[in-house]
Amino acid sequence: MAAGSGKWRGALSIQAMPVLAMALVVLLLGVLLGLLRQNEHESRAQTLSQDVMWVEQGLHFHLTAIGEGLVRLADRVAREGMLDPGFLGESGTLIAAHPELRRIVLRDADGTLRFVAPPGDPLPKTEVAPDWYDGFALTPPVGQPAYGRPYWLPHGGGVVMAVSVPVLRQGQPIGLVSATLSLDRLLSEQVPWWFAQKYRIEILDENGAVLAERTRAEPDEPGLVHLGRLDPPGAGLSIRAIAYSGKPDLARTLLAAAIFALALSAILSLWALRRHQRRRLAAEQALRAEHAFRKAMEEALTIGMRARDLDGRVTYVNSAFCRMVGRGPEELIGAAPPMPYWAPEEVETYQAMFNSVQRGEAPDQGFELTLCRRNGERFHVLVYETPLIDSEGRQSGWMASVVDITERERAADLSRQQQDRLQRTARLITMGEMASTLAHEINQPLSAIASYATGCLNRLASGNASPAELEAPLMRIGAQAQRAGQIIRRIHDFVRKSTPLVAPCAVNRVIEGAIGFVEADARKHGIRVIVLPDPVDPQVEADRILIEQVVLNLARNAIEAMSNTPWFLREIEVSIGSGGGMVTVRVADHGGGIPPEVAQGLFTPFFSTKEEGMGMGLNICRSIIESHRGRLWHEPNPGGGSIFVFTLPEKDGPA
Repeated sequence: MAAGSGKWRGALSIQAMPVLAMALVVLLLGVLLGLLRQNEHESRAQTLSQDVMWVEQGLHFHLTAIGEGLVRLADRVAREGMLDPGFLGESGTLIAAHPELRRIVLRDADGTLRFVAPPGDPLPKTEVAPDWYDGFALTPPVGQPAYGRPYWLPHGGGVVMAVSVPVLRQGQPIGLVSATLSLDRLLSEQVPWWFAQKYRIEILDENGAVLAERTRAEPDEPGLVHLGRLDPPGAGLSIRAIAYSGKPDLARTLLAAAIFALALSAILSLWALRRHQRRRLAAEQALRAEHAFRKAMEEALTIGMRARDLDGRVTYVNSAFCRMVGRGPEELIGAAPPMPYWAPEEVETYQAMFNSVQRGEAPDQGFELTLCRRNGERFHVLVYETPLIDSEGRQSGWMASVVDITERERAADLSRQQQDRLQRTARLITMGEMASTLAHEINQPLSAIASYATGCLNRLASGNASPAELEAPLMRIGAQAQRAGQIIRRIHDFVRKSTPLVAPCAVNRVIEGAIGFVEADARKHGIRVIVLPDPVDPQVEADRILIEQVVLNLARNAIEAMSNTPWFLREIEVSIGSGGGMVTVRVADHGGGIPPEVAQGLFTPFFSTKEEGMGMGLNICRSIIESHRGRLWHEPNPGGGSIFVFTLPEKDGPA
């Protein structure tokens, strides 16, 4: 009985669905009609506003054109004089182009009437503007038009206003050009017929009185009103447009369509109910499958995901994050700052970063932190925080992507160590290649020392040597010993360099020191080395030994490039310049140059044009320069050969 009653109630509820649907449709129909009415009203208001703005713009442009014409008349009178016979012709042309102008008059500085256009139309006293004499004071001294107050003409002549422009000669007014503008004629000429067919347009004074109007609409109930300023004329003039309401035939059509849709909905409601039930079951199944798919994706991620609400409490963590911190979801979800995976020694840093994220100031490039696992092990992570938006478009919290970068930092440290070893190896190779030349450099002071010592011994053996005679040779022995020691110390510093030491240094001295290594080798090959220092002697923040390594490598490449160059062209020019916050060093040779196909891979690792070359010299040089925030590139030498250029940021202030 109970089961049958339940089925009956279910069938009854299904049969009641069409009635409920019809009632709902009727209700929605009323709402729809109201919305349509409101939408129609808003649309008409918007159309009225746009049409009036268009008319206002047209009137503004037309009045501006009249003002510009009067300014040209005033400029003509200023050039030709107050009795210029061409005034009437140009005035007539302006009146013909602008029918709303009744007449144009020219007066001198005393107010004496000189010309009236049209010439056959004398100026009645009734058409003299009440404030025409004040036109000289009203018009600006730069010769721009000024508009007087509107006034009524007798015998139904309508409302006119005067537009005045001063005639200036050497900045002083010598006359006044005035035009009488009919407001009625202005509306009839400038307001299009379609606008007058739809609206009533009026020009009002500052008190709201109607001065001029135009309309062709049928008398009907007034509707929307739009009020705006009439600019450039002053004196508080405004323009008003009134729209007349039409007959809403569209409403009946919409109502009939709504009734047809209502009847159709009653027929389709039962069928829609069945389809709705089937779609609902399918949607639930798809939702379960989607949830399982997303859950599997989240669990497969190696990037930690952590969500927090607006109060900072953890609301979600994935398996990757749990593995990172060595804690389970039950321990993390609901936790609030300070978090259990924060390292105790950096709690203040975490809290400051947490507060910046809560304020919405998380950096787009992410930020690095050191977190703590349950066993106390520290590890480095890169965190990206983004707002968490719910289905209604509101922010409900923050979602963090946590990437473990511990291994990446170890790899970066290993890469830096290998780069340092490679640079040191390159220096050792360079010193090995220059061993014979350096031995010759050291042998010179040693030979001098031996010669001076032999001379001193011979003088002592003769038995008649005095201390004064031996003082000069002994001083030369000391100087040569210092020279040899300086060469050995420079070689020792260059070869034993291991850790970077960035400090202020003068570029001129660094370059000259590096060139000192290759001068002997250059002389051996008959090559002149010219150093052009910067007179400013710029300073840079750099590792002096590494920069010397770059210059030495480029100079030795230049020496090798000129092995087949004629002796009179064997020259290396090293120039130093500064400007724009950068120091530029150029090493130019006159060798055979570098072909375009070789230049493309010039700085590629292990790329070499030498039979026994490693192909790492230029690559190491570029790495050194870029680590100092500079650039290294190659360009052809206009005089033949190649130029290698590198830049370094200039240090502010003295070193």
